[in-house]
Amino acid sequence: MRKEWFAEWFNSPYYDILYQNRNEQEAKTFIDNLLNHLTISNTSQDDIRHPKSETHILDLACGKGRHSRYMASKGYDVTGLDLSPSSIDYAQQFETDYLHFYQNDMRKSFRTNYFDYIFNFFTSYGYFEKEYDNVITLKHVRNGLRPDGIFVMDYLNSQWVRDTLQKEYIQTVRGIDFHIKKHISKGHVVKKIIFNTEGGRFEYQEKVRLFTLTEFEDLFKKAGLKIHTIFGDYNLNPFDEKTSKRLIIKATR
Repeated sequence: MRKEWFAEWFNSPYYDILYQNRNEQEAKTFIDNLLNHLTISNTSQDDIRHPKSETHILDLACGKGRHSRYMASKGYDVTGLDLSPSSIDYAQQFETDYLHFYQNDMRKSFRTNYFDYIFNFFTSYGYFEKEYDNVITLKHVRNGLRPDGIFVMDYLNSQWVRDTLQKEYIQTVRGIDFHIKKHISKGHVVKKIIFNTEGGRFEYQEKVRLFTLTEFEDLFKKAGLKIHTIFGDYNLNPFDEKTSKRLIIKATR
């Protein structure tokens, strides 16, 4: 039985090569902005109730843990979860008393009533074929939160993707020419990645659901999550369906 595309591709060493030049400074700025917003929003009383070392954060779909490590460096107790065994094997070398990594499928329960914050960064959702899997994942998020916990999902803005889609290009990384082809099919953006290296030809695919805000509202409601705030970029500006690159949702139980 063939693995789901994300289980195969995310565990490939070529995934890390292709995406090695992601803008890490942009990611850190986003995390700083987000943590600052959440601290301000929860008032100084929350700081008394939850000192940083007692504030539990889940980085859901953490990859190799770069962002988990960054948040832990700020004093938070951080747990990273990811489906990829190779990514978790790599991340575990950085574990401390306040930073831990586990291999887990987000469609499965992890901990209940435990986390102050659960973050799902950089479009790490929308991979599943079955609607049930989309809902059960969010239900596990809800169950993992403490009663006053907060969930933040950072997703692509589907309308912006449709309007700006670059259908074909070549991206060269470490001497490998990655031929990228994109198209939209049945409500998904499909990205084919084709390249030759080490005497072989490789082909992988990414397939991500183009959820609209209305569809997310329905999914969150089914999962028992209440949406409070929506942002449109990593500077936490308001969301605009036509111009925002991101759809960042802040929700609670």
